[in-house]
Amino acid sequence: MKDLINKLYKNHSLIYKGLLFICTTILIVYLFPKSGKFKYNFEKGKPWQSENLQAPFDFAIKKTDAEITSERKSIRNHAILYFDIDKSIEEKVKSSYNSQFHKAFSDSLSRRLSKGLHRVGKTIISELYAYGILNKTYDFSNESIIALLDGREKVKSGYYSNLIKQDDLSSIIGQILAKHDLQRFKTEFVAFFFDIIEPNLVLNKSFTDKVLQDEYDKISYTRGSIAKETLIVSKGEVIEGDKYQVLKSLQSEYESQVWSKSSYNWVLFAYTLLVALALLMLLLFLRKYRLEVFENNTKVTFIFFNIALLIFITTLVVKYDSKYIYIVPICILPLIFKAFFDARLGLFAHVLTVLLLGFIVPNSYEYVFLQIIAGIVTILTVSELYKRANLFISVGQITLIYIIAYFAFSVIHEGSVETLKWQTFVWFILCGLATLFVQPLIYAYEKIFGLVSDVSLLELSDTNTKLLKELSDKAPGTFHHSLNVANLAEASANEIGANSMLVRVGALYHDIGKMKNPKYYTENQSTGINPHDELSSKESAQIITDHVINGIEIARKNNLPDRVIDFIRTHHGTSVVYYFYMKEKNNYPDVEIDKRDFSYPGPKPFSKETAILMMCDSIEAASKSLKEPTSTKIEAFVENIINKQIEGGQFLNANITFKEIQSIKKVLKHKLANIYHLRIEYPE
Repeated sequence: MKDLINKLYKNHSLIYKGLLFICTTILIVYLFPKSGKFKYNFEKGKPWQSENLQAPFDFAIKKTDAEITSERKSIRNHAILYFDIDKSIEEKVKSSYNSQFHKAFSDSLSRRLSKGLHRVGKTIISELYAYGILNKTYDFSNESIIALLDGREKVKSGYYSNLIKQDDLSSIIGQILAKHDLQRFKTEFVAFFFDIIEPNLVLNKSFTDKVLQDEYDKISYTRGSIAKETLIVSKGEVIEGDKYQVLKSLQSEYESQVWSKSSYNWVLFAYTLLVALALLMLLLFLRKYRLEVFENNTKVTFIFFNIALLIFITTLVVKYDSKYIYIVPICILPLIFKAFFDARLGLFAHVLTVLLLGFIVPNSYEYVFLQIIAGIVTILTVSELYKRANLFISVGQITLIYIIAYFAFSVIHEGSVETLKWQTFVWFILCGLATLFVQPLIYAYEKIFGLVSDVSLLELSDTNTKLLKELSDKAPGTFHHSLNVANLAEASANEIGANSMLVRVGALYHDIGKMKNPKYYTENQSTGINPHDELSSKESAQIITDHVINGIEIARKNNLPDRVIDFIRTHHGTSVVYYFYMKEKNNYPDVEIDKRDFSYPGPKPFSKETAILMMCDSIEAASKSLKEPTSTKIEAFVENIINKQIEGGQFLNANITFKEIQSIKKVLKHKLANIYHLRIEYPE
């Protein structure tokens, strides 16, 4: 059991990567559309690019959405509206009319006129309740068909215009009285009937909706069928009208058949294999070419997270409306990876992500081509992301490439520019604007994942930062030395194509540990008193080497990034404090001196940048001892110091070549010659 636990602990990093790989694969497969993939790509109004297509099986031609919508609208317009009628209300109104008529009209009326008015009143009631009176006004067309229900029995049919609205009572009463030449009694009749008339019709919404839904359910979603082996479309034929609908029907039928219950697991398994294969290629790339990144679980998580996030966003857009697919700023991915890692990793991850998105998006070949080209342009054009102008220029170039490539594809498909979808160019512009969001995104990622970009390095290179100002105050000589080293290191890095911004920041902070005991370092000794005179060689060497450990502590306390702390740890490698080592040997010639007591703790430089700093630091510090420097002396001086470092194996872990070291030597010689203002020696 103990051995198992030890084994798990020893391999915990690989186990984590395995779990991350499995979880990311499952998530991406889950995001994929749950349908089969039709193997042909086609667009309405564009030529058929593949060979002649025959029906692989019998299938029905589906109606278009417009046809279905039209049928539903027709059914809705001709649907019957069902109203519940209460017959007892008419009898109740008639009874109230008979009992209250004489109270409402003056007894001074003649008997004959009174009988006439009474008879007309009954006629009004009969007219009003011929179909019935609505309890409220409904928003229906007057031509809508209605049916009156008494319980479950249909009593009468007609049109909505036959029904009486309460707002129309006055005008209807006036019309009936006009027929009998009794308009002068309109006011009395209206006032009288408003008191006794009651509505007797209520819309039966549930029954009306049920009948309407039954009619909707009868709609056929197909029209006609295509027999197996029937020629559907020929190569080069323009896809439009019925041809397009037949192809859409075949695509739908094909995908539904592929993603059936019997083959669901197989298709899911195939998707999982392809996604796992793509992610495995990424892990293998990191393992072989970016071992530092591969061994850092945080960085691997960051890479997988960004790939999954972009696939998730693209999936959401496709599900909403695939015409907006080009608004998704895919080029943010290589921008972010280049900012935190390098261009090669950024492009590799971008290509794999775009290939995975090919399963989701329509017109996958066109989409993949556009996005890969845009990714390459992103990698080639974006440099020094911390300069705002560079980002704007690069985004403009990316947008232009999108537009040019899409224009070319459209002309190839259409054969002309007349049918070009100009609104797609707007989507590309919006995509470019969205890409500018990379700056705040990089800042957020730095805080969340603890990574460092060139933007942060630019901030750290400001000599007015709290830590550098403190170094300037406590150890002015060391600060000046650091500035000189930074200039030398930056020039050397530019010469061999290393990260000049990173090495400059590393050079500025590499000696911050000297703030703890500044007077023990010659560059800070302005009084001529050397405190090492009162110490043994071992004690002096210990104080000198301790500035590395002290520097790491100060850096961590001030939250400097690990990439910068690496320069503090490695800038002396495992070299020996030679002065005090030789002094100890001279003082005790008969005693075997342990070099480890006079050596720096290491580790050795493990990158081009840290190797550059070691060279520049040694050269700058030792150059102060040059007396009457000449070109010959400087060349021999630089060669001697760097060759000793090579012989000491200080650069064995750094991926730096002899050719690059020679280039660095050349830069350092040139820079030192400029520092000492060497001139041609004129004869006397």
